[in-house]
Amino acid sequence: MKPLESDRPVIAIGSCGLDIVGRAAEPIHTGTSNPAVLRMSPGGVARNVAENLAHLGTEVHLISAVGDDAEGRLVLAQAEQAGIHVEQVLTVPSARTGAYLAVLDEQGNLLLAMDDMRIVEAVSPEHLRACRDLMAGASVIFLDGNLAPRSLSLAVRLAKQAGVPVAADPTSVSLAPRFAELLDDLWLFMPNEAEAGILVPPTGAHADRVRALESARQLVGRGVEAAVITMAEFGVAYASPEVSGLVPAVQTVILDPTGAGDALTAAVLFALLNDIPLDEAVKLGASAAALTLRTPGSVVPDLSLELLYDQLR
Repeated sequence: MKPLESDRPVIAIGSCGLDIVGRAAEPIHTGTSNPAVLRMSPGGVARNVAENLAHLGTEVHLISAVGDDAEGRLVLAQAEQAGIHVEQVLTVPSARTGAYLAVLDEQGNLLLAMDDMRIVEAVSPEHLRACRDLMAGASVIFLDGNLAPRSLSLAVRLAKQAGVPVAADPTSVSLAPRFAELLDDLWLFMPNEAEAGILVPPTGAHADRVRALESARQLVGRGVEAAVITMAEFGVAYASPEVSGLVPAVQTVILDPTGAGDALTAAVLFALLNDIPLDEAVKLGASAAALTLRTPGSVVPDLSLELLYDQLR
């Protein structure tokens, strides 16, 4: 993979909102109330990636949108406190800040998730054009799939015109098709196995490591410079024109899976920005995911490179 301009900031564009997560205290009974531990914290894929990068010492700007409400003010205040530049986050009058709702079983496994990120549509092509100079000065532009298709396409085009590499996370199975015509312009693409299967249809079963590795190679064949496919507790498959391989998941207790994939994305980005080879970058990503799985929140508040390596040891 070609070297990056690591002295420049990362620009994260996409969702920013509030995570509401409930973990059942005992086996769940449907149709009735269940005892649980509930939590709320700032979330959103682009925001989570930005906060992880900020903790790792990377300058990062967030382009997103929140409502003119208490939740939006809370999310923005916490992002600033974490070291994220939020000058280009829009505050939309009479709109609700985005939210993500997750229901976990008593073992911490995700049973159901719903999100309302319609406010991200406010990140319009016009707003992105207003951010053109900021984007042109980036080391990497990170995109999540919550962006409206026109905005997503324009962000990729603006990055290409400025010679800035683009990293992307499709975010969900329903949003993955938005990247079908953009793969040739992606420097780094980080879907999970189900999302990858939408773009390079699978022939194997769930958690088939061989199939995931083949999917990563197919994505590279479609023009992606590096593809990293996550399989939760079954590990990570990755490929580039030079290397490919499988990294096992780091075994850990699961307290809350929310944000683990975003931590993996951020750690891989950070590593590549600092000239760490792809295979080692993916190992650091797996370390970041494991640390997040046992954190009662969407981001590890004291994340550092030392902590990532300590986890691997």
